[in-house]
Amino acid sequence: MKRIILLFISVLTIGLSTTQAQENPRLKLYEKAVFKSKNGSLPYRILMPQNYNPNVQYPLVIFLHGSGERGTDNALQLKHGGELFVRDSVRAKYPAFVVFPQCAPDRTWSEMNYNPESKENRFTFSNKIEESKEQELLEELITYLQKNLSIRKSKIYIGGLSLGGIGTFELVRRNPKLFAAAFPICGAADPSIAKKLKHTNWWIFHGEDDDVVYAKYSIDMNEALTKVKASVKLSIYPEVMHDSWTNTFAEPTLLSWLFSQQL
Repeated sequence: MKRIILLFISVLTIGLSTTQAQENPRLKLYEKAVFKSKNGSLPYRILMPQNYNPNVQYPLVIFLHGSGERGTDNALQLKHGGELFVRDSVRAKYPAFVVFPQCAPDRTWSEMNYNPESKENRFTFSNKIEESKEQELLEELITYLQKNLSIRKSKIYIGGLSLGGIGTFELVRRNPKLFAAAFPICGAADPSIAKKLKHTNWWIFHGEDDDVVYAKYSIDMNEALTKVKASVKLSIYPEVMHDSWTNTFAEPTLLSWLFSQQL
């Protein structure tokens, strides 16, 4: 599908510089790596479980950043959410592999059409699974991690914000029995794909006053998932705009919910 990249850059989350993204020294706990395949390369940062024991299987969390964090520096993607998983209390209670891949500057996590003039259907999606270099690289990266790390296959999780929230819906759609739980933040998808998503446990987040990705997209997805009897809950934050990830990361039960889910 045709994608309008330049417009998408101008309206979604605005990134900070690499230096700003690395202000928290604890973010250095995320090791730098680059996954390479015939489809290209995908920079990513990986947080190893605290006191990693290769004889123990751990959950895997994949987090997809927003449009503003795209790049090639392998750092900016940690801007939102990176700090959450390196807290001492979190690492001690929920040892896991946490991976933040970085999307290329001219790419997106999901194929879509974007119309900034529309008040109702700003984003439209194909009901067919389109070819997507970034999605294929993500899938290959997950397979690579499973082969080379001690990952518990029943506890693989996916989340993301804005562009990454959209990518979260799409990655689950393409891999309907891979993820135990998903938490898209200010994302969007076509409700017609709900049947493909019903094997995953969902917690969807959105700001009520979001003027970039309208809250109706999350509301519609919640309704569609409920109709197909998926396990889903929705949190809409009143008077919150596009930066609903701030509220999401402050949710006191987010991580306990996430790490309790399994296939």
